[in-house]
Amino acid sequence: MNVAIIGTGYVGLPTGVGLAELGHQVVCIDREQSKIDALQAGKITLYEDGLEELFRKNTKEKRLHFTTSMKDGISNAELVIIAVGTPPHPITKEADMKYIHAAATELAEHLTRYTIIATKSTVPVGTGDDIEILIAKKNPQAEFDVVSLPEFLREGYAVHDFFNPDRIIVGANSDKAKEKIKELYKAFDNEIPMLFVSRRSSETIKYASNAFLAMKIHYINEMANFCEKADANIYEVAQGMGLDSRIGPKFLTPGPGYGGSCFPKDTLAMAYMARQNDVEMSLITATIKGNDNRKKEMAERIVNAVKYIDNPKIAVLGLAFKNGTDDCRESPAIEIVSELVNRKYSVFAYDPKAMKNAETLIGSKITYCQSAYEAVENADVLAILTEWEEFKKLDLNKIASLMKNKTIIDCRNMLDKQKALSLDFNYQGIGI
Repeated sequence: MNVAIIGTGYVGLPTGVGLAELGHQVVCIDREQSKIDALQAGKITLYEDGLEELFRKNTKEKRLHFTTSMKDGISNAELVIIAVGTPPHPITKEADMKYIHAAATELAEHLTRYTIIATKSTVPVGTGDDIEILIAKKNPQAEFDVVSLPEFLREGYAVHDFFNPDRIIVGANSDKAKEKIKELYKAFDNEIPMLFVSRRSSETIKYASNAFLAMKIHYINEMANFCEKADANIYEVAQGMGLDSRIGPKFLTPGPGYGGSCFPKDTLAMAYMARQNDVEMSLITATIKGNDNRKKEMAERIVNAVKYIDNPKIAVLGLAFKNGTDDCRESPAIEIVSELVNRKYSVFAYDPKAMKNAETLIGSKITYCQSAYEAVENADVLAILTEWEEFKKLDLNKIASLMKNKTIIDCRNMLDKQKALSLDFNYQGIGI
């Protein structure tokens, strides 16, 4: 199929690369000239594990193209996927739809044959109806269907998840559109469950899924706090819970709270939609509040570790919101570091992939280091905030020799607690 994708961010670009790998002709459209220039020059604009290799392969084989022109991008498209941002409104916290509406309005005037318009962005329930109205108003002669095609790609694992999805959800109100979406994914050879539902149900499924996973993360974090007080081990507890098929083992890993581009904004948007429909969703509301408090709790643990030290140096490992990505949006690490900076502490930080993005958010308020060992030199406390695999391999003997005061606040439980204690570290993990 000929596919156009509007937006080349953490959803649009992996989706475009994935569809090209499935054999489709893909054009990715973005109005940001510098980003398109980089992509056309063969330079990938975001980090996702395994993405660059497929990007280079499919651009070389001429299945993957890039443009800033909406007209050129969709001129031959049978399917147009909208994958632009839906950030939270600064006041109401509802999903801000200005980019979705702008994309729909602009593409409408270039529709010259039957085309499917698919929303891949996470959008409020009823957005498909709004897009239909916008396109029909802008181009009354246009022949099209609007479908909901929600993405379920985990950042850091987007390539894996694209080719190994648990399910494909399709919100389509016409049989013609359903058949075209089947064609889009025919390379999977019916091995992946494909669920066809109404468009509004599809839009709801995305929010319902993300809100539930966010609640699961918040729950295990609260259980971790309990384990610390009750002298239990959160990993043993999580393992025992996860063996129950009704619960499952995923998203039962404690940490400094959820973050990224999905869970924070989607829980807020779901709470907003609930209020608009006069529905109480107390669990989601409590999860939002609890997750905000979680990051403050983690910052307070670090502060307590240095409160009796004059001009302490704090070393931070990890700035991305999770491993496998350079995305720092709504990163617990960034929020924790920002709290430390607000309290006038000196922070020396290292992240293997996210330093550039972190600097756009924090600026020069912290010192950016080229290695973990550079960050910990003469530090009074080491805080691990992102679960990068390389942090598991750190030499604790070397860290002990480099640090001024041997305190570790391991918010991801990356280090060997018993080894740290044997080296006389004051080690604090999460739930252990």
